Amino acid sequence: MDKEQLRLALQKRLCELSAEQRSDKSTRACRNLVSTPQFQDSSQKVIMFFLSLDHEVDTSEAILAGWQLGKIVAVPRISWQQRKMIPVQINGPHNSLQTDFSTDSRGLRNPTKGAAVPLNEIDLVVTPGLAFDAVGNRLGRGSSYYDRFFANKEVRALRCGFAFAEQVVESVPVTATDVPMNFLVTDEKITHFLNEQGE
Repeated sequence: MDKEQLRLALQKRLCELSAEQRSDKSTRACRNLVSTPQFQDSSQKVIMFFLSLDHEVDTSEAILAGWQLGKIVAVPRISWQQRKMIPVQINGPHNSLQTDFSTDSRGLRNPTKGAAVPLNEIDLVVTPGLAFDAVGNRLGRGSSYYDRFFANKEVRALRCGFAFAEQVVESVPVTATDVPMNFLVTDEKITHFLNEQGE
């Protein structure tokens, strides 16, 4: 199965989850993420999250937990012209995650406020994807924003894939520009991978 076929299959699989299932599974996934040493470590001060699309695992509970632990929380601001992500800080816990954002036709939320966070200060990047496999490979939505972001030499953060268990597949087709995850968190388990950062 090539990348486009796998994307279609996973999009269909995600759409088949009910709103109740997504909510329950998102809660369990967030609790698993918050329980990890990488999240709890007081030296890991800056965490970059993604703002979930409707059918993705909802990051809201983990973002709130990050604020409660005194973390600096960043989310990507997409620069469509430059085709890159700029991490910006969002503040809470009073922030409802619904204000100070614009939403495009695909449902992607983009922060309209917030100071840019230096790339070399980010400790952990909670990363979306349509599919992940047993060795840490990730299938994104096809725009390569995260792969280009991780290819920047200033980015030294650990890479955490974050998804529903239904998004874990036997194998993800990869190219030379695809960047693997250091570990993967789902609603069912936490999996660590042996790659260049050894986490």
